[in-house]
Amino acid sequence: MAPIPGSGLAKGLAVTLRTMTRKSVTEHYPDTQPELPPRTRGVIGLFEENCTVCMLCARECPDWCIYIDSHKETVPAATPGGRERSRNVLDRFAIDFSLCMYCGICIEVCPFDALFWSPEFEYSETDIRDLTHERDKLREWMWTVPAPPALDPAAEEPKELAAARKNAEKLAAQQTDRPGQEGRE
Repeated sequence: MAPIPGSGLAKGLAVTLRTMTRKSVTEHYPDTQPELPPRTRGVIGLFEENCTVCMLCARECPDWCIYIDSHKETVPAATPGGRERSRNVLDRFAIDFSLCMYCGICIEVCPFDALFWSPEFEYSETDIRDLTHERDKLREWMWTVPAPPALDPAAEEPKELAAARKNAEKLAAQQTDRPGQEGRE
């Protein structure tokens, strides 16, 4: 059976009329903040206390937009007769967001969880040179990072917690088996 001439046009007009009669869902952005998902990729925040200056983030960055400067510092021995240790001290940590492509590789490779995604996206500047955020600005973004999602209650307990609980129960059982021995020592 041959299609009725003009049926495609009628269907198209019906869709247009249906769309025209619906209420608009346009959000007026500067006046109304958008509802973003909780784990939106906006800007990268730095938790400086966790950074060990391993430089993995800078090495793995495909855009080379992370700049890190550090120096070595000698730490005195913790015990008498021990040896001195050296550690890296962070002098500069900066991310050039005019180069960043927001791939998240730096966050994934950080072994000490020093970098996090913040949902903040309003950090435009009139001068491109101001898009290089130093560590104090990156630290400010940390306060906007949402808490991680809650663990699934049906999931099994992490192995580390199970091992620690087992050791604690074992020690408690040993202490109850030998009551009063602590006073004789």
